[in-house]
Amino acid sequence: MKTKSTMPNLCNPQRRSFLKLSGLLGLGAATAAFLPAAQAEAVLFGPREYKVSSTRLAMGSFLSITAIHSSKDEAENAIGLAWEEIDRLGRLLSRHDASTPVSQLNSTGALRQAPPEVLEVVARSLYLHRQTGGAFDITVKPLVDLFKERFAAGVTPSEAEINALLARVGSEQIRFVSGDISFGRQGMGITLDGIAPGYIVDRASALLAAKGITNHLINCSGDIRTSGTAAKGKPWTVAIQDPAKQKAYPEVLAMTTGAISTSGSYEVFYDREKMFHHIVTPKTGRSPRLATSVTVKAHSVMDADALATGIMVMPPTAGVLFADRQSGCECFIVAQDGSFKKSASWNRLV
Repeated sequence: MKTKSTMPNLCNPQRRSFLKLSGLLGLGAATAAFLPAAQAEAVLFGPREYKVSSTRLAMGSFLSITAIHSSKDEAENAIGLAWEEIDRLGRLLSRHDASTPVSQLNSTGALRQAPPEVLEVVARSLYLHRQTGGAFDITVKPLVDLFKERFAAGVTPSEAEINALLARVGSEQIRFVSGDISFGRQGMGITLDGIAPGYIVDRASALLAAKGITNHLINCSGDIRTSGTAAKGKPWTVAIQDPAKQKAYPEVLAMTTGAISTSGSYEVFYDREKMFHHIVTPKTGRSPRLATSVTVKAHSVMDADALATGIMVMPPTAGVLFADRQSGCECFIVAQDGSFKKSASWNRLV
């Protein structure tokens, strides 16, 4: 599954910078421009419509929020509350900070009376693990750590080292008992990097909507939630980037309220040959090589986030068939040879 490899965060722009925002002003395609931390702007489009945007560092990476609303002050206040929620959830779900509940679970093998947010994300992870036949698995952390450590030392992990760690991988070994989480085997660990960013985007979006900011877009390095419409009532426009980065976008989507995420193999890699990258196949301990990117639209960004990883691990044809069987799920795959594969109803999104 996909996970962070180089930065202590949950929203890594290197990991998933494949979805680019465009048309936020209704002025045609344009890739998203990430501003320095704490930057924000407000643009008046008419007597009753402001576009308020805020981009800042969150969880070690850039995250952007754009709101369309009649009151600049109300939009700015709601966005401020959303940032507080994003920071709070990041402190609960990150594995990179030793003080977080997830780090405590990884270091001791048990977490007593886990926070409800951690329980919710782990429980959904286990459900999606079963749904994908094990392709999405949050217990690949030991393999991710191995890759990072060995390649940092200039050494390729051996077959024996990889195979030895496979016994520590398997979400079926995660135990839930009365609010406690524990591991069934020694040396296990979890990473929520492939699902927590989507969950956080969903929660921030729900907060904005509850505050009356129904027209908004949140982008956490490719985990995107759109709600309502963009400026002047136009749909939000999201372009899927060409893995070759030639700016020949394979697809451009017009979205109102929806959730979408992309996982790719070409942004973060450990070795010069790109045989080892940030996505790991749980059953083999190796990185999948049959696709370069997978985009998934789903009911929630959390599900889209995780399913993009799971489908990335599958052979492309199997991934499309899997998406076709899931309610409300669509996928677009760029195969290793540059060809495209789409789920049955994908073209309705274009």
